[in-house]
Amino acid sequence: MVPDAGREALQAELSRKPGVLVISHGSPDEHWVALVEAAVSEAAGDLPAGLPLACAFLETVEGRLIQNGIDRLESQGVTDMIVIPLFVSSGSTHIDEIAYALGVKDTPEKETDLERFRVSARVFFGDPIDEGPLVAKMVWDKVKRLSLQPEREVLLLVGHGSGHPGFLQRWERGIASLAAQCGELAGLAGGADYALLNPDNIRSKVQYWSEQRGMDVIIAPLFLSAGYFTKVTIPSRLEGLPHRYSGDALLPHPLAARWMSQQILNIMGSLTC
Repeated sequence: MVPDAGREALQAELSRKPGVLVISHGSPDEHWVALVEAAVSEAAGDLPAGLPLACAFLETVEGRLIQNGIDRLESQGVTDMIVIPLFVSSGSTHIDEIAYALGVKDTPEKETDLERFRVSARVFFGDPIDEGPLVAKMVWDKVKRLSLQPEREVLLLVGHGSGHPGFLQRWERGIASLAAQCGELAGLAGGADYALLNPDNIRSKVQYWSEQRGMDVIIAPLFLSAGYFTKVTIPSRLEGLPHRYSGDALLPHPLAARWMSQQILNIMGSLTC
């Protein structure tokens, strides 16, 4: 016979209900937001039927902010909230402040204006995109049509980067690993390298590969969705330099949904262990 305390613990565990909150940055560009929402909706198709899921944004998208998403899930009885930070790098300061505001960490590494959210559910904080086979394929799929002579080309990933100690190192670790994976996948003579907007080393990297190594440089922007950085900032940094650039960000791509659903299912599996 199960002791009363054990029976109560078992009943509490059986009454737990998982749900998913996908968080991305947000943008005033409705198309940017729509691409994120479409990827999240597609990911839902690979998840158990009826699993509560909400797509929320750090800023700008009124009525769809993080607290709105939390409230929506908890109103559906969610007790175990799986949070997927849909950002391209662990080096984003937003990852740190969101984790703090959700109560995942006691103090933020960098000062933030983000206040603690009202959340009753247990929070299981996932990982940002960073790197991996699915991500490498997404990056290469977006630019492979620009490859004309693989024997004299190099792929240069361009990311946002960071001016904050610790965060910059995370940016560099993730994008360096992803560049290595992309280089192996693409099979270009020069492989793949990376550059960051902050600190700005894009011009020096393009000049090195084109002038010193004699390579044609293909630029792959490591951004979630097309916006100001892909349309204005990166082209301005490349002005006057030999390069090939389409401006295509990661979304839309079907593997984005698979990346999300795989992580969600992995975390759900750990909840039942």
